[in-house]
Amino acid sequence: MKTNRDKDINGYSLSRQWFDFCFENPEKIRPNHTALYFFIIEHCNRLGWKDKFGLPTTVTMEAIGIKSYNTYKKTLEELISFGFVEMIEKSKNQYSANIIALSNFDKALDKALDEAIMKNDVCSIKKQQSTCQSTDSVNKQLNNKTYLGENALEKSEKEKEFDRFNSWIDDEAGYIRKIKDQITFKQYCKITEKYNGTQIKQILGDIANYKDAPKKYTSVYMTFLKWSKKEFGA
Repeated sequence: MKTNRDKDINGYSLSRQWFDFCFENPEKIRPNHTALYFFIIEHCNRLGWKDKFGLPTTVTMEAIGIKSYNTYKKTLEELISFGFVEMIEKSKNQYSANIIALSNFDKALDKALDEAIMKNDVCSIKKQQSTCQSTDSVNKQLNNKTYLGENALEKSEKEKEFDRFNSWIDDEAGYIRKIKDQITFKQYCKITEKYNGTQIKQILGDIANYKDAPKKYTSVYMTFLKWSKKEFGA
């Protein structure tokens, strides 16, 4: 079985497939669909293009600006019905993650949208050869450096570790997301200097299982320090 890494699947090809679909089905599409789908692509990319992955409800809603859980649920269901997302395992409630997969359409991308763009090009081929320079041409992003500049750097190993840490929270301790202030990257670095992964997960798991945590605490980091000191001392 081919994985996403083996297939010709990436953000560029997925975005083209999506906008082909939008152009051909304008009556079906709302801005929420595009926002959610591109967040899913970004999330999958950050996880290394996993075939199946958790989509944290609370974090996703906050990231794309959807306030209503029912609106979010309907938008995701419609993306599934369009064929762009597969539901692997439904979440038990709005505080846990759905397990999903991205679909990759094995079809040609040169469709009606490409033809429409070509027909509406403000410059003819002849003018382009002389004085006209199109300001609307789209250049494919080749890598981080071409898009962000020569000084752009890839994520550090610690930042990637922090991403995995947040994914673990979404999948295993999602109730923590109800607490107002989440752990920042800087705070995470401080925690890992003193505690190992097993200890960190133990304390965060205990906090997530405490039903009054969102009412009683406003900072995950400060709560972690308090609980870990009580549990492990020092």
